Amino acid sequence: MEMQQSNLRAAIWMMGSLTAILMMAVSGREASRELDVFQIMEMRSVIGLAMLYPLIRSSGGFRAMKTSRIWQHLGRNSAHYAGQFAWLKALSMIPLAQVIAIEFTTPAWTALMAVAFLGERLNIWRVLTIALGIIGVVIIVRPGVGTVEIGQLIVLGAAFTFGISFTMVKSLTRTDSVVKIIFWMLVIQSAIGLLPALHVWQWPSIHTLPWVVVIAFTGTFSHFCMAKALQYADATVVIPMDFLRVPLMAVLGWLIYAERIDMFTAVGAALILSGNLLNLKNRAGQAKADIPASLPQS
Repeated sequence: MEMQQSNLRAAIWMMGSLTAILMMAVSGREASRELDVFQIMEMRSVIGLAMLYPLIRSSGGFRAMKTSRIWQHLGRNSAHYAGQFAWLKALSMIPLAQVIAIEFTTPAWTALMAVAFLGERLNIWRVLTIALGIIGVVIIVRPGVGTVEIGQLIVLGAAFTFGISFTMVKSLTRTDSVVKIIFWMLVIQSAIGLLPALHVWQWPSIHTLPWVVVIAFTGTFSHFCMAKALQYADATVVIPMDFLRVPLMAVLGWLIYAERIDMFTAVGAALILSGNLLNLKNRAGQAKADIPASLPQS
């Protein structure tokens, strides 16, 4: 019963995360019709920081946000800023379902980064995740068969930089809280994007400003909802729920923008998600196998 309640709470937080990401995608496309992405990113960070203040205060205030790993935060957020910029840019260039499908190659890039920088091993399951991710992207993009759209390459670059960012977050969570990580994300990305945003600045219209506010809210609290979901259930329970983003984004693109999903995008997305599921299944098996081995040490 207790496990069922925990899984239910995790599912509720994941519904919040999914809703936030779907709203951010639509808001990002609408806001980019009028505003430059640099300005959207800057407003998102500044407004998001103000929205985060209640959580900062409940966590001990700004003094509690001090960190001994400022250079790691700087490196992580430089990569995340580049990925977020590319992701928002791609939203206005290719169908929403393609953006999300290609973005799901991030776990493959993260696996490679974890092997290179965190000393993790590259087993057969991770190799399959990477291989299926690459094959899935090739099927979606179809180089040499159709015209490769620049938006597809941009979101692939976003997935790569997200992989760098997530690997560094994995390291940061060993010492810093979720609120602290989000706080430094917003502060550092506000500083990174200030000059580029001022260069292209224009005051948003009454029609566009609400979209920017939605981006700020969803971009900040989608991270928080995901972290809360992981507090109540294992990654093997939570992450498969995140895969709902692909069909939900496809439905949203069809309903709002009349975007059709071709067979290549569907097959490619299925392969990418299958690779991720295989990796999660392996992680679950390893976790169970590690329990008896860890008992003597305790």
